Amino acid sequence: QVQLVESGGGLVQAGGSLRLSCAASGNIFRANTMGWYRQAPGKQRELVATITSSGNTNYADSVKGRFTISRDNAKNTVYLQMNSLKPEDTAIYYCNADVIVIITSITENNYWGQGTQVTVSS
Repeated sequence: QVQLVESGGGLVQAGGSLRLSCAASGNIFRANTMGWYRQAPGKQRELVATITSSGNTNYADSVKGRFTISRDNAKNTVYLQMNSLKPEDTAIYYCNADVIVIITSITENNYWGQGTQVTVSS
């Protein structure tokens, strides 16, 4: 029905920057809240940032002032600009979205991307 495809991960030195992108495709009527989560080895998945369709944002305390989430509603795409990266930001970053789909009825489902690796070296 709906696929979330992430891109932009990679290896960067501490203090560097990366920009993640996540494009939603499929039988989409509207994407509501979209966001990014991350999971480091041996740790639980945690929220990084979310953004509503109207642009309201929410950030984890650990990334406030360094990361910026944004979206392009016309493209059903969400971005995460990550600056001043630290080794503790190393994790697999997952895109998440609440998407309204129309098949036989109108329903809102939650979807996850496959994840993209971000590695920050010290």
